[in-house]
Amino acid sequence: MNQLNTLLQSMEILAVLAFAISGLAEARKQRLDAVGAFILAFLTAFGGGTLRDILLDRRPFYWVEHEEYVVVLFVMCLFATYVLRVVNRVVSHRVLIIADAIGLGLFSVLGTSLALEMDLPVVTSVIMGVVTGVFGGVLRDVISNEVPMIMRGTELYATCAFIGCWVYIGMQWLDVAAAWKLLGATATVVGVRLVSLRLQWQLPR
Repeated sequence: MNQLNTLLQSMEILAVLAFAISGLAEARKQRLDAVGAFILAFLTAFGGGTLRDILLDRRPFYWVEHEEYVVVLFVMCLFATYVLRVVNRVVSHRVLIIADAIGLGLFSVLGTSLALEMDLPVVTSVIMGVVTGVFGGVLRDVISNEVPMIMRGTELYATCAFIGCWVYIGMQWLDVAAAWKLLGATATVVGVRLVSLRLQWQLPR
């Protein structure tokens, strides 16, 4: 159980950082100040989890439980220009895409898992997982006055989360161990996301 918790925490940190950097990059594009950058990064990193907790009537909120993530996010925003410069220099674009895919997969699977633990119907649990994974990006785009990426049809995103959540449901029915369910479903999201980008898959318009 301790190994599972360590794995979860490590993946959560990676996911939060990836989504936060996505928000910071958009803030730089919009030429926002430190306050604007913090709001955008915060919404991107925690928006999906917060909406999930509201819909599930779950307290405390995800970011309240993990205050240290908010502190790190605040420090990142104070030095956003330098953070992005270092990220662009040290981390390749492909690594950021992989990190974002891991964040999408983990948050989606966790959202579905929490909904199932509260005895919600299967379809509702899957939708809750997708909302957890993608809603932060939706908030980022709306605040930036852009059409949300998941609605543009240029690449698969929410669809990847949807598929991964159903894989998790399937593993749940097969009574697979918790760690393998998490890893398998998250890996599915990451795999579908990366393959779809590689092959330029799109939904029909």
